[in-house]
Amino acid sequence: MGMGEGDAVHAAAIDWWIRKKAGDLDRDRAAFDAWLAADPAHRRAYADVAGMFEEARALRPARQLRSRGAASRRMATVGILMAASLAFLFFLGDLSLIWRSDLTTGVGERRTATLVDGSRVELDGGSAIELRFEAERRRVRLLSGEAWFEVAPDPARPFVVEAAGGEVTALGTAFDVALTKEGGAHVAVGEHSVAVASGGARVIVEERQQTFYEANAAARPPASAAAETIAAWRRGALIVEDRPLGEALATLGRHRHGYILCLRASTCARRVSGVFSTAEPLTSLREIEYFLGLHSIHLTDYLILLTE
Repeated sequence: MGMGEGDAVHAAAIDWWIRKKAGDLDRDRAAFDAWLAADPAHRRAYADVAGMFEEARALRPARQLRSRGAASRRMATVGILMAASLAFLFFLGDLSLIWRSDLTTGVGERRTATLVDGSRVELDGGSAIELRFEAERRRVRLLSGEAWFEVAPDPARPFVVEAAGGEVTALGTAFDVALTKEGGAHVAVGEHSVAVASGGARVIVEERQQTFYEANAAARPPASAAAETIAAWRRGALIVEDRPLGEALATLGRHRHGYILCLRASTCARRVSGVFSTAEPLTSLREIEYFLGLHSIHLTDYLILLTE
């Protein structure tokens, strides 16, 4: 078996493991069993992936930084200054969001609201939206974080969510929109469909499909999405599949006070897959450290640095 085929088998094993952890194998159990039986390499790859993920849950908490001479003290001092500076900048950002937004949530908070048209919106932690309902159109701007929308039908007034320079127009009822750390947006549809317009292009995303777009760029072709993975945050789960580490850390950051930073940009660019708990962000962080072979430096209770 060539290296390319081995990578594909490993990626498939990760995909099956994620779907199993998300509880989405009931209707695909026969396909999963057939995949396992098709090649002994499939069974070995799945066992390796499952063993790797389960072993991480037995890890001890990440070690705290111990003072080891002047160099360590200098690092701790720099870290405290970084934490103070970041806290101040994020405080200003939070104030800006409060002034601009109509609905917000704090760190680790979820909020559900019924809008004036009867639509429902649920905000994940650290999220904010601005409402601009007009006579001809219902507009919602996602300012930060992630939100789930259940839209009340009104053909005369389209329901449009603005995010990262693009527009998501409801053609049905239920969908999720999340801003990414890199300035783009991820869209996943739970029921019916939506139209995603970005970068001068427009795509239709059907039920149980998802897409992603960067600011001022066309959305990627829609890909299938397991039902249990759509808006998994509503069930306290963070499900990532071959996504940048920085994106996963940003999501965990919406559920924990403080900051998790990479010492090198290349570290945050590394890809990660897994099912993690947003209710226990530090446990999830330890699992990610183990999967990627990283180390954490706890400079304060509010500032954790990741290094390779």
